[in-house]
Amino acid sequence: MTARILVVDDVPANVKLLEARLVAEYFDVLTAGDGRSALAICENTPVDLILLDIMMPDMDGFEVCAKLKENSRTAHIPVVMVTALDQPSDRVRGLKAGADDFLTKPVNDLQLMSRVKSLVRLKNVSDELRLRAQTAQTIGLQELARADRPDEPGHVLLVDGRASSQERLLRALKPIADVSVISDPQAALFEAAENSFDLAIVNANFEDYDPLRLCSQLRSLERTRFIPILLVTEQGSEEMVVRALELGVTDYIMRPVDPNELVARSLTQIRRKHCNDRLRASVQQTIELAITDDLTGLHNRRYLDSHLKLLINRASARGRPLSICITDIDRFKLVNDTYGHDAGDEVLREFANRVRATVRGADLACRFGGEEFVIVMPDTTPEMAAIVAERLRLMVEGRAFGISQGETILSVTASLGIATLRPEGDTPEALLKRADTALYQAKNNGRNRVVAAAA
Repeated sequence: MTARILVVDDVPANVKLLEARLVAEYFDVLTAGDGRSALAICENTPVDLILLDIMMPDMDGFEVCAKLKENSRTAHIPVVMVTALDQPSDRVRGLKAGADDFLTKPVNDLQLMSRVKSLVRLKNVSDELRLRAQTAQTIGLQELARADRPDEPGHVLLVDGRASSQERLLRALKPIADVSVISDPQAALFEAAENSFDLAIVNANFEDYDPLRLCSQLRSLERTRFIPILLVTEQGSEEMVVRALELGVTDYIMRPVDPNELVARSLTQIRRKHCNDRLRASVQQTIELAITDDLTGLHNRRYLDSHLKLLINRASARGRPLSICITDIDRFKLVNDTYGHDAGDEVLREFANRVRATVRGADLACRFGGEEFVIVMPDTTPEMAAIVAERLRLMVEGRAFGISQGETILSVTASLGIATLRPEGDTPEALLKRADTALYQAKNNGRNRVVAAAA
């Protein structure tokens, strides 16, 4: 995982220490010695996460964080406050200012890196949602769902094995959310899958059950994958916290639980969930109807033309790879001529299903036109793109296509051409042209193969 991280601290030694730790994990690091410099960097440079000191002259970390969250261009950058302050009131103040976490110096390396990676993953998901919603707005379909609406009541699932702690947590959460309390983790999993929750709070106090098992199950189910998870655990359980963040737990809080901190952390997660839900609704309501191919259900050429430019600009700005694959069904005209266009449509739909089953979550699959399809793969090197393309080729070749309710079976193959964004920059047209040239080379070389464009 790569990301650009801004370290803000007025003590050069602290900056150097954090910078060394992050660079060792292959992060791209920017630094600032004061709050105003940090704000200027965020205004002009893409930043994925900010490690922010609090005690700085002129403008302290609380004020910097508040200004970041007030600015629509920087509001979605995760902020981790790294400071010598260790009072609960300081943590609550930082969380209310919009910080995502509050780490006390000296910072445990393992805990720091786990938190950084967790927040970067969350930001990548939110960035993709915002980018797709921005595409809808660019082509004039609908105004984006706004993230600055008044706070809506949250629906929280509290999973806690002890009645005494249930009562304390419920009392703290009642002013901000409707809370469902369940003692049995497996019953809680079914409850989460059957109902809509904005936050799951899992208290790690079960006698004979691993709470991380529930967290993992919540992340693995389609119905519960996007529910934020807040883990409540004991002081000193750093190993559990690190493992939890790796599994996809969104946040954590240590016992004894400060009610104000619990409320602040819960509100942060509920607001983020509401924001992401609105973005998903915007994408679903505007893009799927207007720029989805009616026959296959994939995005169409119109969407690709708008969205590919945004993806290329983002990849270039961050110095990240991006690859595309153009695939064409071999001898598709023969299918139409022999069996009719209805049979051809059945083949196209099934081919699209196999494309959809092959691509990864962040990839974009589109019907380019006729029997041609395009897959855009962000953060994907040429080597990885070749693996994805070969997997699709095998999936197409490996199982026959049934048409006319399965009465006729066809063997279908596909040719694929791939190209990767050049480090010096590329236009969408140039990138597509290179992939298209590779596709025709695959056809000329005998079809049913993957060919990569020359760099």
